[in-house]
Amino acid sequence: MSKNTEAKRKSQLGQFLTPARTAQFMAGLFISKDSLDCRLLDAGAGIGSLSSAFLERCIADELTFRKVEVTAFELDNLIHEELNDLLSSYKNRLPLAYEILGNDFIEQAVNRIQFDFGNGFTHAILNPPYKKISSNSRYRLLLRQVGIETVNLYSAFVALALAMMEPGAQIVAIIPRSFCNGPYYRPFRDFILERAAIRRIHLFGSRSKAFKDDDVLQENIIVLLERDGQQGDVTVTTSTDDSFADLITHTHPFDRIVFPDDSERFIHVPTSPERNVIELSNAIHCSLDDVGIKVSTGPVVDFRLKEYLRDMPEPDTVPLLYPAHFAGQNIEWPKFGIKKPNAIQRNSETEKWLYPNGFYCVVRRFSSKEEKRRIVASVVQPATFGDAQMLGLENHLNVYHENRHGLPEALARGLAVYLNMTGVDENFRRSSGHTQVNATDLKMMKYPSRKVLIALGEWAKRCGEPTQNMIDEQLDKLSS
Repeated sequence: MSKNTEAKRKSQLGQFLTPARTAQFMAGLFISKDSLDCRLLDAGAGIGSLSSAFLERCIADELTFRKVEVTAFELDNLIHEELNDLLSSYKNRLPLAYEILGNDFIEQAVNRIQFDFGNGFTHAILNPPYKKISSNSRYRLLLRQVGIETVNLYSAFVALALAMMEPGAQIVAIIPRSFCNGPYYRPFRDFILERAAIRRIHLFGSRSKAFKDDDVLQENIIVLLERDGQQGDVTVTTSTDDSFADLITHTHPFDRIVFPDDSERFIHVPTSPERNVIELSNAIHCSLDDVGIKVSTGPVVDFRLKEYLRDMPEPDTVPLLYPAHFAGQNIEWPKFGIKKPNAIQRNSETEKWLYPNGFYCVVRRFSSKEEKRRIVASVVQPATFGDAQMLGLENHLNVYHENRHGLPEALARGLAVYLNMTGVDENFRRSSGHTQVNATDLKMMKYPSRKVLIALGEWAKRCGEPTQNMIDEQLDKLSS
């Protein structure tokens, strides 16, 4: 089977082809221990790239075992022959036994866990499929039988593999970074953190370069877990792409990976050894409830209100704001030459989706894949819209508000200054691999107090365009 054919097949399964260098890197993460026997699990084995990389380490005596047993799950029977040929080629070079199973991995793993059959793997190397699991699907019901609650096939594969490991066993997996934050993956984070220690994390710095042959644009990480391990420091490596030519390594205490006071147990991936101003500040500890404000997704979903949208303001319309209307702290409205409408009719059908004109802090929900910043905040300034009484805020904006009303000007400005700090953006990137910034992400963040935010806004208005160093220093002064 050609690489292109295999890549196409993997894409159809929601799984990307593992480049040879990545497979070698993953196999190289396993820590050599005194062990007589190795029982390796490769779930979603494909043509055997990961098992092959692992076995090559055994041949090189980098991993030494009396015997090696490989259990390879591969649902696609069309490539079993090629997988068999690859594994059998190692039998003359290693004390190797292997089995290739074409059954559904989730179903078979649940059975093995329930009946304690064929568990006790010592190693697992995984490139699992990624596909959402609906809440009422057969997979979701099967997983619940063994205490696993998760929303994607990739996290299900990792959790099942972990459940089948013996104490001290190691798992190396390449998976999307989406599990690191957000409420939907909280049960999965709890599952792995309660059963394993995180030993290594590798982050690919570029979305578009790491797996360019397969057009995989989401951020992926490689993680090494140890079943029932005592959690200690975590080694974090980064590289731009799968050449690993610019590999950088740092070691961090675990409290920089999962913050001790974080009830959601977000998993952060620091990319530098220094703690930034956000981490160092004792004053940044408030929730939005503490500040007395809320953040929501912009309520105007344009395709649902299409008949009421207008290219330019007309009688009986109010301003409609999209991300395109904002450039830094400047607002251009109405804006000519954009493909978005500038106004929406105000009537009985649209009234409930409108906010009173006022000061709001808004954050774009989407950024491009290689954009420098993820969090980009701006201030809605009511004078821009003349005597308009109401505003339409479109769904691609997140909006900070007080019960659907505007904020005090200084508070809106202080929020924008804080959210645009480099340290805030860095912290967000450490726990999120998405280009999307959801209202839920912003709710989970920590903020300075309302008093500090207002003082920061008043100071920023006097300064005009303060630099990042000036903002850092001012926040430090206000917080002391």
